[in-house]
Amino acid sequence: MKFKEMPYTRPDLKQVTDRMEEMTKALAEASSYEEARAVFLKWDEEERHLDTMQELATIRHTIDTRDPFYDAEDTWWNNASPQIQEYAQKWLDELLKSPYRQQLSEEFGDLVFINAEIARKCFSPEIIADLQKENELTQAYQKLIASAQIPFEGGVYTISQMSPFKNDSDDARRLAAWQAEGGWYKEHQAELDRIYDELVRVRTAMGRKLGYTDYTELGYYRMGRNCYTKEDVAKFREAVRKYVVPVTDAIYRRQAERLGKTYPMSFADNVLEFRSGNPKPQGTADDIVAAGTKFYDELSPETGKFFHTMLDGELMDLLSTEGKAAGGYCTSIPDYNVPFIFANFNGTQGDVEVVTHEAGHAFAAWYNRDRVPMETVWPSMEGCEVHSMSMEFFGEEWAEDFFGKDARKFRYSHLSGALTFIPYGTMVDHFQHIVYEKPEMTPRQRHDVWKELLGIYMPWMKLDGEIPFYSEGEGWQRQLHIYNSPFYYIDYCLAQTVSLEFWAMIREDLKKAWAYYMAYTEQGGSRVFTELLKNAGLESPFDEACLKGVCEKASKYLDEYDLDGIA
Repeated sequence: MKFKEMPYTRPDLKQVTDRMEEMTKALAEASSYEEARAVFLKWDEEERHLDTMQELATIRHTIDTRDPFYDAEDTWWNNASPQIQEYAQKWLDELLKSPYRQQLSEEFGDLVFINAEIARKCFSPEIIADLQKENELTQAYQKLIASAQIPFEGGVYTISQMSPFKNDSDDARRLAAWQAEGGWYKEHQAELDRIYDELVRVRTAMGRKLGYTDYTELGYYRMGRNCYTKEDVAKFREAVRKYVVPVTDAIYRRQAERLGKTYPMSFADNVLEFRSGNPKPQGTADDIVAAGTKFYDELSPETGKFFHTMLDGELMDLLSTEGKAAGGYCTSIPDYNVPFIFANFNGTQGDVEVVTHEAGHAFAAWYNRDRVPMETVWPSMEGCEVHSMSMEFFGEEWAEDFFGKDARKFRYSHLSGALTFIPYGTMVDHFQHIVYEKPEMTPRQRHDVWKELLGIYMPWMKLDGEIPFYSEGEGWQRQLHIYNSPFYYIDYCLAQTVSLEFWAMIREDLKKAWAYYMAYTEQGGSRVFTELLKNAGLESPFDEACLKGVCEKASKYLDEYDLDGIA
């Protein structure tokens, strides 16, 4: 079935919660494992259907945030979800104390129970109103960003559509584009500040109502962190400063030399890797998808079958259009056992990375689509990002199909970008830890914190006031995750470290690297992140030697990379 043909019906909230109560009672009263197992599977079946309806509403709302029907449905789900969560919590409580827990664990895995223990630490009926308010605020942020109309060179563009101008090889034009975009954010500064200030306050209130000192501990539980702590993350951040920042600093110093610029460079200059322009995909969006089809057909039989499923079902919405939400994501539609990819193509190399990154998520979900229960299809967030970021590196072997004459540029740019991303992503995480540890900070104080962190993690950025918004320590407000998914960003950095392990393997033996990738992927979400890595023979990013090793290999490769003939 094609995506557009999938029917959506708003559930009856009372019928849903009544049914959840009935199944919880049936589990409590089960007199045999067979009875407990049957209701466990029934719960999973009905959860899949409920999740399908919510995903259909969310996807269609993000495709066009102006659509009044799906805007209303998104609002309904934002209010209904916390109420549904109350009944889901009762189910989990009953599941955890079930006399058949051991047998269920043996058949369906113990991770269900590990995550249930975490979930019960995230919720109380007391915070339902706070959860609804949080949903209302994140929706407001998303709609504000999607509404952007930025005048530039006689046209009007969305934020995503500004990206090609912000990467233009002409210095004056590129700077003007950054200034125009920064100007839009400055015009909406008060609203951006208000939304985030309210989010910090409501999340802090939730944390305190549940007995935590602040939001941080609750935030980790809500992210499903089940095998590492904030102390582990702090050590990782320290390793990033020790090993990655010096490597990326050297990358930007060489870039300044290539561009004829003085180090440190402005935000507008740091994005331009080559004087002749950044690598651009060849052809149209259809050409990129065609190159993606060839890549997945040739990579393995499984990936070929998967990508044709995506094409046949029209399960990708890729073009940037007016009213469309910013960013990109992959999700699942459980009733149909298929993933869905949402993106905003804008004519940059990021378009190719969508076809590899988001499709990496989608392939893993498709490959594990038949897992029961549903929650074991996907691993935790950092586990998911390993699939996507590593698939990007497998795609490098087909760079000529995607980039043509710019393939050499792309391979250099992609690896350097993977390294330079880690300090940024780590800074996002560090910023959020400070924010939620000091929720009383004013908006200006938060901007000052970001500006200070820029000097630590990204010393190659010149903060001279040339570009409004960015140079004033306010650039964090363009990062959707900070508003909508607190503490979901270090996941990318952990996964990027693992993906660099795959990059190194691919350089030696593509088929062997793919075997390791499949050993990781075929586990689905059946294990915690560190166990998934161990079972697949991969190093943990929490081991300092892992980050040190990948930095040394990648740095050597870039130092020796042949850029002759590339201006």
